Amino acid sequence: MTTVILKEPKATEESIMDKIIEKKTGWRVAFTKKALPYWLGALLLAFIVYLIARPNNKTLRVDKDTVTISNAIKGEFNDYIRISGRVQPMTTIQLSPQEGGIVEKILIEEGSPVKAGDAILVLTNDNLDMQILNAEADLAEKENIQRNTQISMEQQKLDVRQNVLEYSIQVERLRRSYEQQKALYEDKLIAREEYLKAEEDYRLAKQKYDLVRERAVQDSLYRSTQINRMEESLESMLLNMQMIRRRKSNLIVKAPIDGELGLLDVVLGQSITAGTKIGQINSVGTYKVEAQIDEHYIDRVVEGLEATFERQGETYSTLIRKVYPEVRDGKFKADFKFAGEQPDNIRSGQTYYLNLQLGQPEEAVIIPRGTFYQKTGGKWIYVVNKDGTRAIRREIRIGRQNPQYYEVLEGLEPGEKVITSGYDNYGDSDVLVF
Repeated sequence: MTTVILKEPKATEESIMDKIIEKKTGWRVAFTKKALPYWLGALLLAFIVYLIARPNNKTLRVDKDTVTISNAIKGEFNDYIRISGRVQPMTTIQLSPQEGGIVEKILIEEGSPVKAGDAILVLTNDNLDMQILNAEADLAEKENIQRNTQISMEQQKLDVRQNVLEYSIQVERLRRSYEQQKALYEDKLIAREEYLKAEEDYRLAKQKYDLVRERAVQDSLYRSTQINRMEESLESMLLNMQMIRRRKSNLIVKAPIDGELGLLDVVLGQSITAGTKIGQINSVGTYKVEAQIDEHYIDRVVEGLEATFERQGETYSTLIRKVYPEVRDGKFKADFKFAGEQPDNIRSGQTYYLNLQLGQPEEAVIIPRGTFYQKTGGKWIYVVNKDGTRAIRREIRIGRQNPQYYEVLEGLEPGEKVITSGYDNYGDSDVLVF
């Protein structure tokens, strides 16, 4: 038996090359390798469009129960501020000793009523006592010198008067002798030389007499001037002595006016220098209210503005009597006087809360005060949308403010709702979703 083996013919190169590849059409083209770059470009374009079109608002979810929502309304804005003031006496006089010394006695205690001239405390000053003794010794010495000088001048005055009398008599004698010699000479009974000698003696004596009289006048003027000067000097010393003695009386510190000893900051044995403030006297019956006001209102607070406050169910009115220009720690001081009756049992140091009226009431868009202002400074606020599901940040402009409301100048309309509670937990979010 013969076995026949059949062999499969080999594919030729020509038969392989002649095989037809089918071309994809329709939606299947999108999934070919050639379409991959187009897919990438489309995705990139879509991403760019998303970045451009997406909202930039930062959103934060909050619990609606944790926020305070208030209405913006059209109403009367009362332009006033609330300030605290302290009652002070209308007149306060500083108590300062005119002389320094050591506190020896305290006669009146702080808070006690006093009358003008009442002694409050007594000081001692050994140096002042020594000055008084020295001044008294100088005065006694000056008086002795003046007394001795006056005695000496009186003696000189008497001597001059005696000389005048002596020369006057001598002139009279020589005059008679001259007249006798002249008569004898005319009768040719004596020589010419004797006559001339008598004449010369008479003229010399007369000239001396005139000199003595002139000296007496000059001495009198000199003595009068010197005595006046000495008396003036002695009077000055007496005045100085009186002033020093008055300084001694100044060691007793007295009340200058009727009132109340509001402060006395001394202790026994304390050394006090002249002019040091040791206390004050407060007038009784009339009071003022001192208030510290924020410097934000310094241009609007002027004399004459009215402020009111309530006490024990009664309303009292005050007026600004003085505004102090100095600003300290962001505040300035103003004094108020009562425009009518004062409260009963008013006392120095009491605190009153005043409503200071800065202007007339006006119609405006207002919102209640809230802690949001600390965060925004009144430049923006969260406004709740109509359906109450979210709040969107909006720029606004706040003008005046009082203890109850803010005046909104721009950015809100009456009827809109806003969040007036604090914004500390919201960061820089643009939208709050409830």
